[in-house]
Amino acid sequence: MNQQVTFNTSNKSIVPPHTSAPGQNAEKIEYTNPQTDAVIRTVAGMVLCLAITGCSTSMTPPPENVENICSIFQEKDGWYQHVLDSERKWGAPAHVLMAIVRHESRFVDDARPPMKKFLGIIPTGRPTSAYGYCQAVNGTWEDYLEETGNSDAERVNFDDAIDFVGWYTNVSFKKLGISKWDGYNQYLAYHEGHVGYSQRSYNKKAWLLRVAKKVQSTSELYAFQLNECREQLELNQAKKISAKIVD
Repeated sequence: MNQQVTFNTSNKSIVPPHTSAPGQNAEKIEYTNPQTDAVIRTVAGMVLCLAITGCSTSMTPPPENVENICSIFQEKDGWYQHVLDSERKWGAPAHVLMAIVRHESRFVDDARPPMKKFLGIIPTGRPTSAYGYCQAVNGTWEDYLEETGNSDAERVNFDDAIDFVGWYTNVSFKKLGISKWDGYNQYLAYHEGHVGYSQRSYNKKAWLLRVAKKVQSTSELYAFQLNECREQLELNQAKKISAKIVD
């Protein structure tokens, strides 16, 4: 969980992008509900959170239908281009990148691990510093900033987060030989870190293996859906570019 991994390109070490307490489901994070909980969070929940834990004040709603990649890209202006940029830069396909984010944060920009509570009531802190769309912990995020030179990046920005995921999958490919198209093993390395993956630490975590299977299934579903709507997405992109040129 806290094992470190050293890159060939530097003498620095990083921890896994997202680390969970043993037995904690990687998908069990705190989400911003864009509909029924919006008022509660705005008026009461956020005030309490700020007073006690200092959490994020972001209110950017996640996509309405996270199970359909076409719907996501149609709803979220700019996301398709951001994913394409990461895909072209790092080599991991869009459906794998999006599947990892879907199961890490469900596309909630300020997602965090659940707060630990003493006696089930008093907040005592979070198990890790995992944060944002990509659920990157502080140390790994700092390594990403240094390695890429993307010093202004923020985990709550989708374009930065999806670039981070692409970067990490590329490192996993270089260090471990994991295909960038292999959502299952890419996710295991993403969660456990490269040393942990090499030591097969995931075999002791049945819950994590189940999540990795979900990531693989989601990536396959996204790939099928994207094949059906990519032509329209590209057409929409072309129209946006033409409109900018005219303006």
